Amino acid sequence: MRVLFLSRWFPYPTDNGARIRVFNLLRQLATVHSVDLVSFASDPVTESSMAAMREICCKVEIFAYHPFRPNSIVSAAGFFAGKPRSVIDTYSKEMAAAVVRLHRQEHYDLVIASQFEMAPYALLLPDPIERIWEEIELAVFYENYTRQHQILHRLRQGLTWRKMAHYTHDTLLNFHGCTTVTEKESELVASLRPNDCSIEVIPNGVDVAGYRGDFGAPEPDTLVYAGALTYHANFDAMAYFIGEILPRIQARRPQAKLTITGRTEGVALNRLPQNSAVSFSGYLEDVRPTVARSWISIVPLRIGGGSRLKILESLALGTPVVSTAKGAEGLTLKPGVDLLIGDSAESFADATVRLLEDASLRAKISHQGRETVTAHYDWQGIGQKLRAFVDAVHAQRRQP
Repeated sequence: MRVLFLSRWFPYPTDNGARIRVFNLLRQLATVHSVDLVSFASDPVTESSMAAMREICCKVEIFAYHPFRPNSIVSAAGFFAGKPRSVIDTYSKEMAAAVVRLHRQEHYDLVIASQFEMAPYALLLPDPIERIWEEIELAVFYENYTRQHQILHRLRQGLTWRKMAHYTHDTLLNFHGCTTVTEKESELVASLRPNDCSIEVIPNGVDVAGYRGDFGAPEPDTLVYAGALTYHANFDAMAYFIGEILPRIQARRPQAKLTITGRTEGVALNRLPQNSAVSFSGYLEDVRPTVARSWISIVPLRIGGGSRLKILESLALGTPVVSTAKGAEGLTLKPGVDLLIGDSAESFADATVRLLEDASLRAKISHQGRETVTAHYDWQGIGQKLRAFVDAVHAQRRQP
């Protein structure tokens, strides 16, 4: 098939979860289909990054992404529109024209729109083209609404949730299939979707083969958190861990130390609790050695959606994980077998200290976690599932 893929994120370099997902889905689709990519880019794209994508896609076109501006006139007017304000404010007429032009040239069989902001561009293409909405994520909006107790905040978040829910339902009327990352998201979307729109869970994954090798010996009492603090959920997780959990760990393991990887540009690090055992590596082109050389990968997330690539990558490297239930949400991992779970500061610290003190438990969790990731979260297997879904949507529409 001739497939057009529309992406909010330029997929290369694969330096965040969204890019990793899009890059690997494109790579898997391109094994059997002819795929063109039209993508936004938040930063200038280098020739080497373009070359990497042209090895996968037949055509690649990029457009500058203008971030959502909540206080802009267009965004303010969006309060009274049926679409989410972020979709209205970030809309690109240049990208829209390119999508129409490419379809006239290439006559695509199917279009895939990745994430909310790309759905309007898929709707520009006429029937009988099939449309798939990839990675619908609604749970974060629903949770933001349901956890509010202050009445004004609840009203505002409730308005956002209802707008997102209505927009999802109305948009899916013109799509033939959609995907989510987790079963929880799938259930939420299923409660909103039209009856004739197929839905499939396509989880996040990891390139298992690329995470095997000698990255160096793990260093005693080392903890790692792989996540950019520019993302509010990561910042919240680290404020919680450094302030409430790490002191409990250090009371029993004074030599314990934490490395936080990922971007910190524009982040007020002085707002985090101060602890001399915490260091910031900044952005690393290859995070694997840092994670592999750590005794434990911590994931004390309390908010956010999706499924956690940082957990999958840690387990693929053989680094045991301690997480909150929220942090491991969406992953079919067994607590106490594939990883340890702690949902209070005390239980999280206890689980971490258990692993620090018990080499046999670390080895057991390391082995089992890696086995589970290999069996269920390798991108090759996920790619087969995506291709089967794409083929099924295409075939269903072609039936008389």
